[in-house]
Amino acid sequence: MSSDIKSILVVDDEPKITEVVRSYLENSGYKVFEAFSGSQAMDLFKKINPSLIVLDLMLPDMTGQEICCIIRKESGVPIIMLTARIDEKDILNGLGIGADDYVTKPFSPRQLVARVEAVLRRTGVHEGKPDILSFNNDDISIDNRNYTVKKRGNIVSLTPNEFKILSTLARYPRKVFTREELIRIALGDDFDGFDRVIDTHIKNIRQKIETDVKVPQYVVTVHGVGYRFGGE
Repeated sequence: MSSDIKSILVVDDEPKITEVVRSYLENSGYKVFEAFSGSQAMDLFKKINPSLIVLDLMLPDMTGQEICCIIRKESGVPIIMLTARIDEKDILNGLGIGADDYVTKPFSPRQLVARVEAVLRRTGVHEGKPDILSFNNDDISIDNRNYTVKKRGNIVSLTPNEFKILSTLARYPRKVFTREELIRIALGDDFDGFDRVIDTHIKNIRQKIETDVKVPQYVVTVHGVGYRFGGE
């Protein structure tokens, strides 16, 4: 099997669901690993270093939120959550702790494959931008080759979507982006979510890179319009 084939970790305690999802993903060219509990998922995650995780919220030993929080402490691997909860608050909460997208149950396997492909596409690097962007005398630097951000020399752990948004803003420091523009440019036309998702991502980015989140220096709100980058 080619080494450039992407691996997907599917985590769900319903074997019928994982079997169908695995079949569709394998037919689309992915290598698929299955986990039926939180502990099994964590073991596999450490062993295989997947390209993306499909994660059910309801598992017998841990919740999907708990797993997501643990993974986010050490990895920016894209995570798509499977949820039977369709309440906007629940969805925003999942995105707020680091998930990149969500699919509600019951779902079409083809829809899930499309979401997987969309998330993997939008975690790619923008073509034509500098490899490393540095601001405020290296107070913050954005490395587009290695998808890393450093604050005062220390690596900051951003999710793929958070990195994409920050990198997009930093490429055009004088431009004010509307929420709709950030969704289209940073997250892609395939993104199917609420405008408020951008606000959640912005909040998370600020908590990770700003010295004072109450007076943001880098991700600045332009009231009534959207956001701009404030670094120099």
